[in-house]
Amino acid sequence: MFVSETKPVLDTVADIEAFESIPFDQRFPAAHALELIENSARLYGDDPAIEFLLTGRRDESPVTISFQALANQTRQTANLLSSLGLQGGQSVSILLPTLPQSHPLILGSQIAGLANPINPLLEPAHISEIMQATDARVIACLAPSAHSDLWQKLLKILPDLPNVHTVLAVHQAGLTDPAASLELSMPNIKVIDFNAAQAMQVADRIVSPRTITADTLAACFHTGGTTGKPKIAQLTHGNMAYLGQLARVLNSHIGRQTALCGLPLFHIYGVIILGIGAFSSGNRVVLMTPAGFRNPEVIKNLWHHVARFKAKSFAAVPTVLTALAQIPVGDEDISCLKRINSGAAPLSPAFEQRFEERYQLIVTNGYGMTETTSLISRAPDTHPPGSVGLRLPYSTIRIALLSSDKVATDCPIGQSGVVLVKGPQVFAGYRAVTDNANAWIDGDWFNTGDLGYLDDDGFLYLTGRAKDLIIRGGHNIDPEIIEEPLNRHPSVLSAIAVGMPDPYAGELPMAFVVLQPGATVSSAELLSFCGSEVSERAAIPKRIEILSAMPMTAVGKIFRPVLREQISTAVLTEHLAKAGIVAEVACKADNKTGMNASVKLQDATQQSAAQELLSSYNVVVHMTS
Repeated sequence: MFVSETKPVLDTVADIEAFESIPFDQRFPAAHALELIENSARLYGDDPAIEFLLTGRRDESPVTISFQALANQTRQTANLLSSLGLQGGQSVSILLPTLPQSHPLILGSQIAGLANPINPLLEPAHISEIMQATDARVIACLAPSAHSDLWQKLLKILPDLPNVHTVLAVHQAGLTDPAASLELSMPNIKVIDFNAAQAMQVADRIVSPRTITADTLAACFHTGGTTGKPKIAQLTHGNMAYLGQLARVLNSHIGRQTALCGLPLFHIYGVIILGIGAFSSGNRVVLMTPAGFRNPEVIKNLWHHVARFKAKSFAAVPTVLTALAQIPVGDEDISCLKRINSGAAPLSPAFEQRFEERYQLIVTNGYGMTETTSLISRAPDTHPPGSVGLRLPYSTIRIALLSSDKVATDCPIGQSGVVLVKGPQVFAGYRAVTDNANAWIDGDWFNTGDLGYLDDDGFLYLTGRAKDLIIRGGHNIDPEIIEEPLNRHPSVLSAIAVGMPDPYAGELPMAFVVLQPGATVSSAELLSFCGSEVSERAAIPKRIEILSAMPMTAVGKIFRPVLREQISTAVLTEHLAKAGIVAEVACKADNKTGMNASVKLQDATQQSAAQELLSSYNVVVHMTS
């Protein structure tokens, strides 16, 4: 039930409640994403749905896929996979950079079986673990390329994947080598040229349709960082169809538009909001090269591409916005750009305000995760500083204090607690039963693991991540109390606070800082600044380390575990050195046992003294000489 609007909708809780007066099934009748794609094909036909830039250079001609071609290629992909024997519940692991084939592969895999997009930057062992966990039967992989090692990664892991029977080699002009051999030494696995095989399939219908309901599983996305056992989040067709239809409602007052996409398509936001949701709304999506925002050409030329494609919006992570702030607009006309959606990490309110004033646009910081099909809350154009917006329609946000897997008490307005969510965007659970142990509270509330509070108007504010708390002698310190003042300092580009190990307090607060280009402020000056600006005395950092860059995950999030490992290594090394003990220390965070320290002593006779010295730290020490 879609009605075009002339003004923003769902911008207040009252709007949302009025919207919910119509039953969910009437508002959102589509059961799966292909319905939405096919509807857009009927409405928009040969209009461009996807424009793909291979290099990101200013003079590059894009590869174009129309709405009709997107629907056709999606059906052809599904028919190809069915002809290869793929069944519902079996997955297609998609090991690709961002390509024109990415969306048809993801969408078509969901119709024939399960889509399983994988971060191509992961190490082979981690990729193999994900494929095994999702029961991959088919792998779509970039064909041999001088610009990528994905084919080599695939060859390394195939012997560990006995259930895989087909590899789809994906070629892209200018990226892959069309003359390269695709032969494998494994006779039980056949290799098929995906582009050629797809083109041979029926395009106007699904040849072997299967019954798909809103509860049917559609995709498996891996979550978390780049080490440790992967968690596999299972998303349903209903999850995706809901977000796709909701996007049409939210965009109804804007009309059709062009959006730039530099986010990866193994990540939920790129697939859902800048994929299914955009196509459902009739929007054109410009894919900004295989590497997205990691391509220096993309950042360097982004203002040009905004003007060239007359883009009204794009989505980015805060680190991209800080990089863009260093790129002159020059004589490019970017007046078409109205909105930037920031996500994946908190955005400093002070930076957000400066960015909005400088470029005369709206920056909103939404909130979501893989397990919620990308969104928990969305920020309307007018929203309180620091908030991540309002709940989605037909969903509920609950703030509570927990005791084990139960709610101990619900938090009143303004009090911070754990953010719980329930709604049509919440996933069907993790693939491994053991991963669901702490995921659900009181039966069916998903535990985000984040801390936050609601205000009187229903806006959500995030105050930290439960596991990111700095615990100083039993006192919980929210890292944001330290980060926000530091981010306001004129010489600071970004700041992250973590706990550093302390033999007495357990942890003490400290911060890592990246300076603005050309800034020369010292750690001592920043510590003095924190002494007067950090609102909580116990939170004043005891140490500040200046870095040239923050460690990042593949999707642009600052990777805190690396920072904790770095400061733990430094603290333990320094403590040993003060006692005259020379050692090589390497700290590594473990999901189960916490921080582990490998200590290699130069003098074996000092082992007892070293063990005694480090015994007070909350670190698992492995000592050798």
